[in-house]
Amino acid sequence: MSQPKALLILHGKQSLNDEVRAAVDRQRELGWDLAVRVTWEAGDVERLVCEALDAGHRLLIAGGGDGTLHEVAEAMLRHPADASLALLPLGSANDFARAAGIPSEPFDALGLLDQPAVAIDLGEMNGSPFVNMATGGFGSKVTANTSEDLKRVLGGGAYLLTGLTRFAEIHSAYGRFRGPDFEWEGDFLALGIGNGRQAGGGQLLCPQALIDDGLLDVCIVPAPEDAVGTLGTLLSGGLRGVEAVSVNARLAWLEVEAPEPIDINLDGEPVAEASLHFRVRPGALRMHLPADSPLLHQD
Repeated sequence: MSQPKALLILHGKQSLNDEVRAAVDRQRELGWDLAVRVTWEAGDVERLVCEALDAGHRLLIAGGGDGTLHEVAEAMLRHPADASLALLPLGSANDFARAAGIPSEPFDALGLLDQPAVAIDLGEMNGSPFVNMATGGFGSKVTANTSEDLKRVLGGGAYLLTGLTRFAEIHSAYGRFRGPDFEWEGDFLALGIGNGRQAGGGQLLCPQALIDDGLLDVCIVPAPEDAVGTLGTLLSGGLRGVEAVSVNARLAWLEVEAPEPIDINLDGEPVAEASLHFRVRPGALRMHLPADSPLLHQD
């Protein structure tokens, strides 16, 4: 019987992580041919994915945070192969991993390599894919402006602290939203287009989202008179708080038009666009997830 084979693409900041090294060694002791490649600069992830696929690896592991997951998944889409993806969550927020029920301990996370891969949906905005969530408005600015040092010290709490210190900068954006049997127009503070459920260090914008239902969950937080109070409710988290102030829908596609560019984060990567087209790509990626993952339909 051939030795199971996988390749870990590890974020450079984690190259000296002793827990990761120990987890890799234990997987090798269990019979896995587990190779490791470390990123150093922009473009490394795509190059490493291409090299891995060319070398015959059909199981890749993204070792890092939501941004690393995004980069590896995007590279796999650009270079199609009969390959699957696992996640070793090593970021400050790990929003996708937390919502999906992926263990935070490295050895336990690598244990999902033995779990059969399942087909999951991906989101897409103006042709750019995202695994977890696209967020817009003030919340996306908080994500973009939270320092790496603060995230390293406080983890997901860094986003809350940054949001609290930037209340004076709160302002709404205006947008016209249209999807199948759905229309909404007005000023909004925050926008979430969820394939996954949470972003920004644990903010549950789309608490009912599933990654295998062929739909995107939409959460729009309208801008009321008490903008600070509403954003405080949003940043402090809690399912009831978000649902109390938001407009929600579940759609296969959504178009957003705005008079000015809207700040958007795709899995934490910032962009700004005035015309946005979101769509779901059903079953576009195969991932190794817990069988009881909250993000999967359960029979």
